Amino acid sequence: MIRFIAASFFALLTLPAYAASAIDIKEVTSPGGIKAWLVEEPSIPFMALEIRFKGGASLDRDGKRGAAYLMSGLLDEGAGDLRSTEFATAAEELALQFDFDVSPDSFSVSAQFLTENRDASVELLRKAINAPRFDPDAIERVRAQVQSIIASDLKDPNDIAGKTFARLAYGDHPYATAIEGTQESVALLTRDDLIQSHKDLLALDRIHIGAVGDITEAELGALLDTLLGDLPAEGAPQAGPAPFLLDGGETVVEFDTPQSVALFGHEGIKRTDPDFFPAFVMNQVLGAGGFGSRLMEEVREKRGLTYGVYSYLVLREHVELVMGQVSSSNDVVAEAINVIRDEWAKIASEGVTEEELSTAITYLTGAYPLRFDGNGQIATILAAMQMDDLPIDYINTRNAKVEAVTGEDIKRVAARLMKPENLHFVVVGRPEGLAASN
Repeated sequence: MIRFIAASFFALLTLPAYAASAIDIKEVTSPGGIKAWLVEEPSIPFMALEIRFKGGASLDRDGKRGAAYLMSGLLDEGAGDLRSTEFATAAEELALQFDFDVSPDSFSVSAQFLTENRDASVELLRKAINAPRFDPDAIERVRAQVQSIIASDLKDPNDIAGKTFARLAYGDHPYATAIEGTQESVALLTRDDLIQSHKDLLALDRIHIGAVGDITEAELGALLDTLLGDLPAEGAPQAGPAPFLLDGGETVVEFDTPQSVALFGHEGIKRTDPDFFPAFVMNQVLGAGGFGSRLMEEVREKRGLTYGVYSYLVLREHVELVMGQVSSSNDVVAEAINVIRDEWAKIASEGVTEEELSTAITYLTGAYPLRFDGNGQIATILAAMQMDDLPIDYINTRNAKVEAVTGEDIKRVAARLMKPENLHFVVVGRPEGLAASN
């Protein structure tokens, strides 16, 4: 209950203080050399801290798939001299809100704490980051939770589609397998594997930090050294580029469900590509614009083939894709796929209209400030910007880049990027009139 009250309290504190104003970001370097981006906001006595370690579950060692995921669930299950229950009680008494998470490309620490409890909160967080206990009873408790998640995913057509697409696309790269691991791999993980995963992921040579709230540059520098200064200088080597091995066609995974799920995609565009922003706006017109998008209009509104269809740009550390997803009843999913291919071809050959371009730019620039709806969200954005090697003034220059996109820009990038003949669909269900092409 105390944690619930704390969460509600921080939610109230994070109401839109920054939505309409420019964000003033300072780069801070601690006395020990740890860098962070800071937005000072002293009007409310609390701060948010987002720490990202580049690498994430892609750093699982051979035969140890799921180690990073299991390890991430154990950092708040006892640390230093505190066992699991004692650690949870201490966090509640401080109204310390925190979360540990892992993705294929990063391990993240998200924390929010009150100014009056800052020193004690940082000390508790320091124990979790630097000295997790990995007690045997905690390991078995969290292992059982992970096994339950894996078992549930095996019955989820969306999850089956995602895992099948990844397995076929990425070969031997870590992206090819789920970060949770398999029931077999997770069952074999030992305490030593978790300790090794902790050493591999949490190191100073891959760290990116965003801080927002009631703290000065000098105070943040001291905090960073206290919190992170004992971590090893180097972690495990990063994974290399991921291949993309899928050609155009369809893969059907037979699954007993009245509605098929189709996940589709082909190779995409890097964020550093000069044509990234035209591709970003183009995708808004094609499938990211909700009910105003072409895919939604053609697949849902005109033909009634689905409740929802969308497309998106995938910008992972080691691969870039253009992807989409649709769910349709088994008797019409083949028609939905044909319509999607046609729209892919149409935008590749014709680009977008001036009206579509104007509508997309208006939405993308108007909605952008709404992302900055609190200290926690802004700290997350600051850390993500550093992960993506974006400049420190990106927030205040991004909308101008969107507004500069022209119809000719989109026509050029669409012709280059959108390849309907390369689209591969992974369909999970019992689709009628659709045979696997591979």
